[in-house]
Amino acid sequence: MRELILGGVRSGKSRHAEQRASALSDDVVYIATAQSRDDRGMAERIAAHRARRPAHWRTVEAPLDLAEAIHAHDASGRVLLVDCLTLWLTNRLVAEDQAAGPPPSHETLEQARSDLVGAVSAAHGHLLLVSNETGLGVMPMNALARRFCDEAGALHQQMAECCERVTWTVAGLAQPLK
Repeated sequence: MRELILGGVRSGKSRHAEQRASALSDDVVYIATAQSRDDRGMAERIAAHRARRPAHWRTVEAPLDLAEAIHAHDASGRVLLVDCLTLWLTNRLVAEDQAAGPPPSHETLEQARSDLVGAVSAAHGHLLLVSNETGLGVMPMNALARRFCDEAGALHQQMAECCERVTWTVAGLAQPLK
């Protein structure tokens, strides 16, 4: 079973995904895509997420190679909780932007997204994918921000297509879409 859990910032989507994971299995692997870099606020968010998780959950950090992490840790009866797709997308776009093109050690975003779709489609365990819905606001003025919105929208549509369940979370309330 594959489930996409969407919502805005502080909508309760991660907490909902964590509750779902706990209800589904004791065997949970949390695949984290966030990087704090030198951002104190992001480091605090990461710490808060870590503190909320049960101690027996395994954590895997996969800021760029998400498909590989899903393939490596997927198992029948196990829950993989990926938090979150939009941070993974940001990491990929920033890496490309900083390298003035695709990072030499990683494939292009298009290939990485294709690999991710393949990994999600092939998953045997329960897969919970958390992502920020960013398409509800105004179109950003910055070219990289516009590309992010476009890429996030395309990614969400692809993930929703290959997931059996899609949930929209707002104000801590989870609403089923599919």
